[in-house]
Amino acid sequence: MKKSEFKRRRHKLLEEIHDGVAIINTHRHHHRNRDTQFPFRPDSDFYYLTGFAEPEAVAVLIPGREEGEFVLFSRPKDPLRETWDGRRAGQLGACEDFGADQAFDISELNEQMPELLKNRQRVYYSIGKESEFDNRVMSWVNELRGQARAGVNTPNEFITLDHLLHEHRLFKSAAEIEAMRTAGTISAAAHVRAMQACKPGMMEYQLEAEMQHEFITRGARSPAYNFIIGGGANSCILHYSENDQKLRNGDLVLIDAGAEYDYYAGDITRTFPVNGRFSDDQRTLYNLVLDSQTAAIAEVAPGKDWNQPHAAAQTVIINGLLELGILQGTLEEQLESGDFKRFFMHRTGHWLGMDVHDVGDYKIDNQWRLLEPGMVTTVEPGIYIAAGSEGVDEKWWDIGIRIEDDAVVTRDGCEILTGDVPKTIEEIEALMQG
Repeated sequence: MKKSEFKRRRHKLLEEIHDGVAIINTHRHHHRNRDTQFPFRPDSDFYYLTGFAEPEAVAVLIPGREEGEFVLFSRPKDPLRETWDGRRAGQLGACEDFGADQAFDISELNEQMPELLKNRQRVYYSIGKESEFDNRVMSWVNELRGQARAGVNTPNEFITLDHLLHEHRLFKSAAEIEAMRTAGTISAAAHVRAMQACKPGMMEYQLEAEMQHEFITRGARSPAYNFIIGGGANSCILHYSENDQKLRNGDLVLIDAGAEYDYYAGDITRTFPVNGRFSDDQRTLYNLVLDSQTAAIAEVAPGKDWNQPHAAAQTVIINGLLELGILQGTLEEQLESGDFKRFFMHRTGHWLGMDVHDVGDYKIDNQWRLLEPGMVTTVEPGIYIAAGSEGVDEKWWDIGIRIEDDAVVTRDGCEILTGDVPKTIEEIEALMQG
């Protein structure tokens, strides 16, 4: 992502906070176990505004400040630590490479922040994410309150930054959509590879390895979330992540996996037969889910509300399960009782972006919000019939099916970002047997 993209984002936020100060911090390294750490990923809000991917940093945005509106606190250059742990931008790099107007050593944070908050009316900050940092912010404000008799004005209002910033993040720019296209393309290639590699007797984690290999060789260094690779009964566990069971002949395998590229997530689910051939019963349920997804995608367009794709998918699935005798009664009775949720218990989508379950309100004034160009959503209906489901013929047990794609709302409908991986029965069987 170009520096101009991050500058544009900061400028937009600066225009909205007027006489306030925005404070955005990122994480420290988290320990995995003794002497080892998890790979570092910056906080999404912080990176969205700065493009700065080092730990232990704080960004401060101050509209109209003469010395500069963007102040960045970060770790200093340290040749010894850099020999062990990797390069640091330091304060010079923070300005030259990341566009900061002023940069300070992170150790100066407590000293400098009261001065930066002085004579400002509001503090915009994501309260409640980190209690330790919350306490530091309050300590800076309280230090200023102690100077009130000297004529120093203290911020008198705290406003959560989340709503403003997350509304910005909800609408993707052309550069963001291009990054998400790439994430979708890489994710799709990995799903194709898994279909081609799959055969009875493999372990679920071996398919994970095939997909991870495709991610990395194509430039996505990590998945956007933990791999879900569930064969047979495991396909009915929505967030199954053990991935340690053998794939059996005659079962379906459900894979929910997406690559993260340039800090943007892909999110795809495909379900296919371990042996490359759908049974008649699997075929029936699979086509029902596919029909429901097709109906939902048709509702992803400007002017439609957030719930319309879900309602469309829900109607198709309920009617289909009624026809098969898996559900009883009528569509209206099922919608009133909610009995169908035994088999379709989640919503049909969620916002997608830097986080796989991305930020942004789903309702405004308690009404489902209207879809607008630039929003990106998943479309992922499913049917899950676990063993022992009451009143259901055993032939349907242990069949879990989800089909998921990523869609960006356009001016006249939507663009599917993940269309490079097959999803019709004919396409999947041809690929697996090719």
